[in-house]
Amino acid sequence: MSIQVYLVRRLFLIIPILIGLSLITFTISRIVPGDPVGLAAGPQATPEIRERLAAELGMDKSLPEQYINYMAGLLRGDFGESLYTRRQVADDLRTFIPATLELTLAAIIFASAIGIPMGIISALYQNKLPDHSARILSLFFVSFPAFWLAMIFQTQFGVNWDLAPVSGRFPRLDIPPNQITGLLTVDSLLALDFASFGRALEHLWLPALVLSFGALASITRITRASMLEALNNDSVKTERAIGIPWRVIVLKYVLRNAFIATLTIISLEFGWLMAGAVLVESIFDWPGLGLYLVESSLRLDFQPIMGITMMYGIIFSLVNILTDVAYGIIDPRIRYG
Repeated sequence: MSIQVYLVRRLFLIIPILIGLSLITFTISRIVPGDPVGLAAGPQATPEIRERLAAELGMDKSLPEQYINYMAGLLRGDFGESLYTRRQVADDLRTFIPATLELTLAAIIFASAIGIPMGIISALYQNKLPDHSARILSLFFVSFPAFWLAMIFQTQFGVNWDLAPVSGRFPRLDIPPNQITGLLTVDSLLALDFASFGRALEHLWLPALVLSFGALASITRITRASMLEALNNDSVKTERAIGIPWRVIVLKYVLRNAFIATLTIISLEFGWLMAGAVLVESIFDWPGLGLYLVESSLRLDFQPIMGITMMYGIIFSLVNILTDVAYGIIDPRIRYG
């Protein structure tokens, strides 16, 4: 099967996944206790105003009709309207998605740049000091809750040492670079505005580092296990016997075979990091999907909640497809079928 046919097939398979996700999210949003229409109308609203608002929002219809109308809107790119702000959810998503993507990408880069070398060194020095140190660090990172580490790092690095801002994505009094991708670090580099790049990076590195810790631990453990399995392969013993330098064996053969499992965990962790960004964004006041989701949940504003959930599902599905494509690039023996 060609890569083009495989991609089309996988993209079509996303449709039933998103339908199931929308059905679950829609059902939960309707059975959660609360009165979204009452909150949107306000405490002084009369019953007539509530009824008119419910009819305007389509909430006077039966649940199956509401779901059909919602899905029809999604096909048009319409995620509905926020009950609280009365803005289109699609417009809010376009505003907040770049911030979360930038934070998540920075976190996965941190986790991979630190976790992969730690896993490699741990495997090469199995049961020695570097191995024990890497395993202890991995256990440390995965044991502490992200919100606790976020507050500790925010207090220490931001307040006590003044090494990073404690909130926001860009200085409030400065003009951000023109939006091209929505990622401030990328947009500033595209505009060759290195001063803005420095300010954006100054705000980005601390929350991204905190968010990366859980993924870092997983990447380190999987890389170590995959490296050990590859090192114990008979082919490695044969390559050493015929005189191939050890460095070449590790970098060209062992690491390439071991990286398949590492790539899998990186793609999975990307999805978990987007979900885990909720707490980090709330603590660092990062204007992304996580902070938007928290505010919408507190207001029982279910339209943004459903829109964010659907967007998470789309992004996670696309990342999995790109990961499958990368398998074939890393290992040409893999065939798509």
